[in-house]
Amino acid sequence: MNFLITNAQIVNEGRIFKGSVVISNGLIERIVEHNGNMDDSFDVSGHQYRMYKVLDVKGKFLIPGVIDDQVHFRQPGLTHKGDIYTESRAAVAGGITSFMEMPNTFPNTLTQELLEEKYEIAAKDSLANYSFYMGASNDNLSEIVKTNPGNVCGVKIFMGASTGNMLVDDPQALEEIFRHSPLLVAVHCEDEPIIRQNSAIYSQKFGEDVPVKFHPIIRSTEACYKSSALAVELASKFDTRLHVLHLSTAKEMSLFTNQIPLLEKRITAEVCVHHLWFYDEDYAEKGTFIKWNPAIKTVSDREALFEALLADRLDVVATDHAPHTLAEKLNSYFKAPSGGPLVQHSLVAMMEFYQQGKISMEKIVEKMCHAPADCFGVEKRGFIREGYHADLVVVDPKSPWLVEKQNILYKCGWSPFEGIEFSSGVVFTFINGRLVYENGNFDESVKGNRLLFNR
Repeated sequence: MNFLITNAQIVNEGRIFKGSVVISNGLIERIVEHNGNMDDSFDVSGHQYRMYKVLDVKGKFLIPGVIDDQVHFRQPGLTHKGDIYTESRAAVAGGITSFMEMPNTFPNTLTQELLEEKYEIAAKDSLANYSFYMGASNDNLSEIVKTNPGNVCGVKIFMGASTGNMLVDDPQALEEIFRHSPLLVAVHCEDEPIIRQNSAIYSQKFGEDVPVKFHPIIRSTEACYKSSALAVELASKFDTRLHVLHLSTAKEMSLFTNQIPLLEKRITAEVCVHHLWFYDEDYAEKGTFIKWNPAIKTVSDREALFEALLADRLDVVATDHAPHTLAEKLNSYFKAPSGGPLVQHSLVAMMEFYQQGKISMEKIVEKMCHAPADCFGVEKRGFIREGYHADLVVVDPKSPWLVEKQNILYKCGWSPFEGIEFSSGVVFTFINGRLVYENGNFDESVKGNRLLFNR
């Protein structure tokens, strides 16, 4: 089916304007800006559009589909927490049309064969478009260099603790990956020796029952900064295309620039929704449900991250969606895993900041749609442009709803936003021209596509 979306407030490339978008054969065929009433050259009821389904969105926002460059969908090996079907479905309901998924599944994605197996699963199960990172270890450089830059989003390095064999803590191995990686290197930066030292101190003091409020002290600012600074140093030394994930501290902002355009940057940076929303005083209420790595830190850190986002030192907003079961999260400090589910709520959470006057709609679209596409070189997505894939989202800024058990779509069944009322809601999500999500209903008959990259 082809569509004509009309009377939209189109948010795209730094502008908001009233207009219509024609979707044909999975692509954006035409964009019409309405001048005054209706552009005289554009007749919605005209003969040429008689076979199109017309959606009058009555002034709601029409934005490009969100591209989330950091998710953990847990398949294969950890599907009791989530899987590619359930989590991509939740993502689509949240306005995310494309995702890039991490390699710390079981088995770890450390070979080309294991990487392609994940693509095969997604081709059958994912409602959204998809890409998967190649994982790095101390001893798999020979596999990394085989990675195709045209159809894989990047190489992921854990420069802090991870599951399985994915902590890259050999300095020589780290240098060789930065030197030889054929594509973008994405890094999780926390210094493991500092974390171990801090963990030992608090373990000696409290045993297993360390209060979670000490999480940002154990996984400290110093641990983050030391590791991020090393990544930036290595990328500068070898001219590596580096993307630093989920930054969490004010101190780290000095490592990144806003003095050159995004497309010219060799080193880019990401912030996650939870580091913009929560701060350390929230541990008293939320406990391990907001235990992430890197840790949520002080209100000053949160404010500095927001300022850096608005000033373009931080380039991308993502989720680090990482579901765990309720039983797992209710464990004591050292046993409770870090991470939480976010893809269903990230866009509306950012729009809450818009409602509060903290950020513009144009900037939200820049950081969640345009910038991920530019950072990774995603082919024909992330913008509302004629000839691009029709990944589009209609959002109603006046559609309040309460996050509660019965409307949470994550397989794990909980959300750190539970009990919060959002002002905005996702109405329609189009993926490759298909209306996949409509007011709570899904069309699961066609799956998403593998992302391609212009590199």
